[in-house]
Amino acid sequence: MTQIGIFGITGRMGRLLSEETTAAGATLAGGTSRSNPATTPDTLAAAADALIDFTNAEAAITHAEAAARAGKPFVLGTSGLNAAQEAAIAELAKRIPIVYAANFAPGVNLILAIAERLAAALPGETYDAEIVETHHRQKVDAPSGTAIALGRAVAAGRNTTLEQAGIESGRDGHTGPRKTGAIGFAALRAGQVVGEHTLLFASGSEHIALTHRSFDRRVYATGAVRAALWATSQPPGLYGMKHVLGMA
Repeated sequence: MTQIGIFGITGRMGRLLSEETTAAGATLAGGTSRSNPATTPDTLAAAADALIDFTNAEAAITHAEAAARAGKPFVLGTSGLNAAQEAAIAELAKRIPIVYAANFAPGVNLILAIAERLAAALPGETYDAEIVETHHRQKVDAPSGTAIALGRAVAAGRNTTLEQAGIESGRDGHTGPRKTGAIGFAALRAGQVVGEHTLLFASGSEHIALTHRSFDRRVYATGAVRAALWATSQPPGLYGMKHVLGMA
């Protein structure tokens, strides 16, 4: 029976991951927490067959390195990683299978695939792309990882990158006209919204909107456990949920 270790096991996501590990028929190998410093990343990695991390960007590399030292698959759902941290994850994926996803909900990953196809058919010269996301007031990063993934999907559909297309966010005051081809972001933080994302394509004559709403964080935990079980039979490499879902 697969043993799954959870970094940050006493947190909000950690508790759900524990429950979903059992529900999936796997065994909980344990977890790290601030209240139990005796369990280190290395001791957890040694005890588990696969590891899941939904903690924070600062800790993600330390946890991934522990997984690599132990030769164990690593599932990363933490958002807010910068370019250097993402590069470090990609380097570690040469040694172990790593599933790194902005969102583990199956519906979101279908939206990402559709977004890329729509962007390919709706050129930036005539269709502006805007992404609006809403999350709970405790969320510390913006735009959300899922919003950025949507932006990257739009850019990929248009044969460019998000950085090359240009990002428009935080509009305030006299900003001038919208840059053609840029991808816009708006982040809302209020109450206890689990997660809402809308991608809008707007031309002078029509609007097309894709929206995904999460009502329960458990959907992320279920997907992450599914990814961990899948990763135990994969070779080293950097994977996403599209691979877990058989979409790649």
